[in-house]
Amino acid sequence: MSKRFSSVMQLVIRRYQPADKDVVRSLFSVGILEHIGPCFRNAMSGPVHLTVTLSLCVSSYLLSSTLTAAVAALWVLAVYGCSREIYAGFVRLKLRTDMQDICGNYLNRPDSCFWVAEAELNGRVQILGMVAVVAKQDGKEKYGELFRMIISPQCRRTGLGLKMAQTVLDFSERQGFSKVVLETSSTQVAAIALYEKLGFELVLTHTNTDGPFWITWLSRVKIMKMEKKLEK
Repeated sequence: MSKRFSSVMQLVIRRYQPADKDVVRSLFSVGILEHIGPCFRNAMSGPVHLTVTLSLCVSSYLLSSTLTAAVAALWVLAVYGCSREIYAGFVRLKLRTDMQDICGNYLNRPDSCFWVAEAELNGRVQILGMVAVVAKQDGKEKYGELFRMIISPQCRRTGLGLKMAQTVLDFSERQGFSKVVLETSSTQVAAIALYEKLGFELVLTHTNTDGPFWITWLSRVKIMKMEKKLEK
């Protein structure tokens, strides 16, 4: 167990309450924005981006051109800007929509829910994670969609993510859902590994995000749709 998490007295996973709103929104923002750096590094390591970067750098060296050097710098800044916007834009949108009214969007019906993980850490009770599930209907099939899985950086690799996801699966089985689906980004490799450990399988990849196509292309982000069939 992580040393940072060693002072936790007791972990409680409970339903979201209105008093949690500010802390939950802040944790959500931090949890999403931390993917900017990995996204930028992944984008720059792609073959097309790497070729463009090296070409501009070599041209700048051979021509001793400040203009070419400036273009190379602008290129790198553009990739970083897109890597940032893909996640910062997502945060801005969700804080204005479903995360603005969590009760209304996640707790207004008995077959959907929003949970927080709460524990005493370093002498005070803190919210350390969150996750939600929303009931969906496709013809006669009823299934759940997992949303807003965020774990505080203070307690990564402690099994909390596994417990939060299992909370969703247990709830979904009680509701009689046929499966649980989710979407995550290709940058979130730890989350993908966690879902695979729980039996989720990749069913689709796409690049349809809330932002312009060119931002998605420059950031090299793919959306991974995964699902886990549930036994009835």
